[in-house]
Amino acid sequence: MYPLEKDGLLPAPAPVRQASRLALSKSFCFLLATVCAGIALYILGPQCLSRQFVASYGEVTLKEVLCPQESPLVPSESGELWKELSETYGTKEFFLQAVELLVGAVKVPTESFDKMAPVGQDPRWEVFAPFHDYLLVTFPNVHATLKLTKVNTYGLVYVWEGLDASLKPLLLTAHQDVVPVNPETVAEWVHPPFSGYFDGERIWGRGSFDDKSVLISIMTTVETLIEKDFKPARTVFLAFGFDEETDGLHGASAISKYLLETYGENAFSMLVDEGGLYGVEYGQAYATVGTTEKGAVDVRVEVASPGGHSSIPPAHTSIGILSQLLVHIESQPYKAELKRGTPMYQMAQCLAAHAPELPSKVRKAIEKADKSDKALKAAEKALFTDIRFKALAGTTQAVDLVQGGVKANALPENAWAVVNHRIATDSSVGATQEHDTKLLLHLARQFNLSYSAFGQQIGDADAPAYGTLTLSDAWNTALEPAPVTPSAGGDAGAFRLLAGTIKTVYQVHRNVTDGETVIVSPGIMSGNTDTRYYWQLTKNIFRYSHWWTGTESGLMGGTHSVNEFIFADGFLEMIRFYTALVLNADESQSI
Repeated sequence: MYPLEKDGLLPAPAPVRQASRLALSKSFCFLLATVCAGIALYILGPQCLSRQFVASYGEVTLKEVLCPQESPLVPSESGELWKELSETYGTKEFFLQAVELLVGAVKVPTESFDKMAPVGQDPRWEVFAPFHDYLLVTFPNVHATLKLTKVNTYGLVYVWEGLDASLKPLLLTAHQDVVPVNPETVAEWVHPPFSGYFDGERIWGRGSFDDKSVLISIMTTVETLIEKDFKPARTVFLAFGFDEETDGLHGASAISKYLLETYGENAFSMLVDEGGLYGVEYGQAYATVGTTEKGAVDVRVEVASPGGHSSIPPAHTSIGILSQLLVHIESQPYKAELKRGTPMYQMAQCLAAHAPELPSKVRKAIEKADKSDKALKAAEKALFTDIRFKALAGTTQAVDLVQGGVKANALPENAWAVVNHRIATDSSVGATQEHDTKLLLHLARQFNLSYSAFGQQIGDADAPAYGTLTLSDAWNTALEPAPVTPSAGGDAGAFRLLAGTIKTVYQVHRNVTDGETVIVSPGIMSGNTDTRYYWQLTKNIFRYSHWWTGTESGLMGGTHSVNEFIFADGFLEMIRFYTALVLNADESQSI
């Protein structure tokens, strides 16, 4: 038989033509169905592929529909270098050197505080100068090879020029600052907060986890690649802000303006910042990549009423009224919903597809949720028993600040509180403000308060009133939910690159057996990062640091609290991650 006859591209000889016609017809239908399924899955995304189609043509499994996974992505052009570095990173000598790099960084306190005056006016910014000195001495290759620009004195932008100017650069970001240590809690630390103590398993100290582990991982990666004579084809940018913990008003904000003015909008192929956890959920290793983040607004609730001597008190003081307002706010939380198409819905689908210990009833509900509102509500009810999942899916509220009164025998003329909201990705700042305004309207009437909310007078401003109720944006820093980075379809090349990189690093670092893998899922970063200022730089923004959190109990390493730490082995794996990311991005034709 000629080759084309064998492949079915020419008619078969007469004796076998009739016998093979049915087989060929079935093969053609199977091939067509498989190809169509693949095209639909790639172009339209898993939510658009009908379950009836999957049921009819089972070659595309339900797992692939619910939560498609990439294959591990191993550097090819730099394959020998990747192999060499993988062996180097596995040595005890490199492990101890890497630990010492992070230990030294933790020992340099770089706290940032709320309401700091601009750089040059507030001396507290000066703590970053010693940290810059540390980086200069510790990473000589980086400073000899990369171009460094200091933005607003303490913002760091490094540029590693690539050989191919036609390739959009890769942008890796982190922040230098850490959350202040409350002096009253120092005695509660197992090891002093800026000791960088290494006990053989964990590195302790403020910033060991958030976020110097990321910054030092990135710097170590670049330092090591230069040492190995690697010369990137794709330019690599490193951008390190210095006040992320206080909203990035002086650091990332200034860096963003500099990058936009110098390189323009959408100048970068992809951006990877801190965030996104990596651990075990329901018996399966999951890496959750933050493809968006929630919005935020701090609502100041302020009550003003007549003062006077406390010996002749009114029925309610401003503090008493404020207290009732706050009780009402807490008793009426926002209704969280699991909505189709959101990153949290996609995360639920990944749990249903791949988590072996997810209860079967929950799995079945999620599988049917695309087509059934009843199933969607059942899945929502079950998943929302996990307060973390529920908080990420909906708008939250937390009364975090309160103040009122100056003396025990004087009626307080003013009392105020601040309610912190993290806004659901399918909501908005405006919807949150409208909700809060309506929520307190009847209490404003009950206490006979003149009511204004976010610059608008509510009701008759000239009517007699006992006092006033004012709602406002506490710091004028309201933030809309971030744009969602594509994780499926034709625009998801950057996500697929990142997912394949994560899988490779998981396999190499943990020396896993065949068939064992980490599931990569879209998700939401729980807080807000410096990426809030970088939306115009690229459409592909990911909040993911390859932080290993262990089992589902969640080892968050005392972040923003006492006894912050990171597992040294997890820190080493982060270095592997950034190394693989730089090498894979350098070879990619999809970003």
